[in-house]
Amino acid sequence: MSLSPELVSFLESLPEPHILFDRGYRILAANAAYRREFSPDGSALGRTCHAVSHRFEAPCDQSGESCPLARARESGQRERVLHLHHTPRGEAYVDIELTPVRDASGEIAYFVEKMEPLKVSRDPGEGGELIGRSEAFRKLMALVARVAPSSAAVLLHGESGTGKELVARAIHAASARASRPLVVVDCASLAENLFESELFGHERGAFTGATAARAGLVEAADGGTLFLDEVGDIPPTMQVKLLRLLESGTYRRVGSTELRHADLRIVSATHRDLQAMIAEGGFRQDLFFRLAVFPIHLPALRERRDDIPALAEALLERVSPARRLRLSAAALERLAGYDFPGNVRELRNLLERAALLCDGPRIELAQVEQALETCKPVSGWESPARGPSVPGPSVPGPSVPGPSIPAAPATSTLKALELAALREQLRSHHGSRAELARQLGISERSLYRKLRALQQAERAAANQKEEDAPR
Repeated sequence: MSLSPELVSFLESLPEPHILFDRGYRILAANAAYRREFSPDGSALGRTCHAVSHRFEAPCDQSGESCPLARARESGQRERVLHLHHTPRGEAYVDIELTPVRDASGEIAYFVEKMEPLKVSRDPGEGGELIGRSEAFRKLMALVARVAPSSAAVLLHGESGTGKELVARAIHAASARASRPLVVVDCASLAENLFESELFGHERGAFTGATAARAGLVEAADGGTLFLDEVGDIPPTMQVKLLRLLESGTYRRVGSTELRHADLRIVSATHRDLQAMIAEGGFRQDLFFRLAVFPIHLPALRERRDDIPALAEALLERVSPARRLRLSAAALERLAGYDFPGNVRELRNLLERAALLCDGPRIELAQVEQALETCKPVSGWESPARGPSVPGPSVPGPSVPGPSIPAAPATSTLKALELAALREQLRSHHGSRAELARQLGISERSLYRKLRALQQAERAAANQKEEDAPR
């Protein structure tokens, strides 16, 4: 059956890349947008879609991929998938929407496929590329592609160092708000007494030191996306006011009665178990449901070990761009077998240490082992997943206020042992918070959380001691 000129003309009029192929997967037509994006030399015509996009000899569903054509044959309806495609600029995730086209008899004769590269940032470290082709990573990217064009609130949950802010930036970049600001709120580093002012702004004279009116982060994000990082650390008093913002889109500056409106998309992230916090009374259930309209779990690096070689290569280019370093097969095997409790952040730090230890063009197993050895935690300290470093004020004193907790016995929990080790470090440390974080091999934000946990534990111990005291 020959293609009608009207069908070909229709394809050419579409602004997004489109191809048309038959039931045998053979590409019969490709519009100008597709040729510019995927086949500037015109070599795609006459070849199968799976050979062009994936370099597969067999159809996708026979080569370990989800095949939209096979699914459309079964359903007779439009199908949508996310695929990793070969392009003239390298591999890229492409959002595919396939529509069956029926002939006069009602039989499916052709398939029209719309292909849109997923708009994500492109660097595996800070503010960069989302790299991966493992099954766990593909599932993550498929969810990002689904939710990004909508206005739904997204909750990202996963261990520290898994790239939650990077995914938030990808969601923003692929949304209709991409031209507007993405404003990051680091909930873990904001002091409770300053949280409302930072978020909503304040008027002149609202409190001591407020010498001028100041817009808050909500106002700065108007029209764009507000990213609430570590939302589990939001103080209970602020959870109510945040809920009001989410429900009505309104807020008030501190010291003002004027009701302001904000057009926002909320993306939040946490490493905490918010459901457990709700059960314990530490997090509002109504706020959770507002934030978690579309929850996305970010896999730990140990759940996507197949991505380590590609991540390591890209990270090496970032930490040592002038040297063009490579990893030996043995070094790569060692990295692939390591659990990386700090996830991608820890991988980057490890590679930077290994690069400094390496004199030649290739990092060998010996340098990787030495880099692993140098990052072992101090005695008694079990470091959790590391989050990205966030600048913060220095802590001049070596101690945390409050009564001391008795030394943890041998039967103590891991958390108690960790707090005991932190207390010992604080007793001997006389520098800033940044220096202590470097000494412990964690970020300042992680240290801030641990200091808060220690304060809470010491307050609880003091309260228990008071309750147990004879009256």
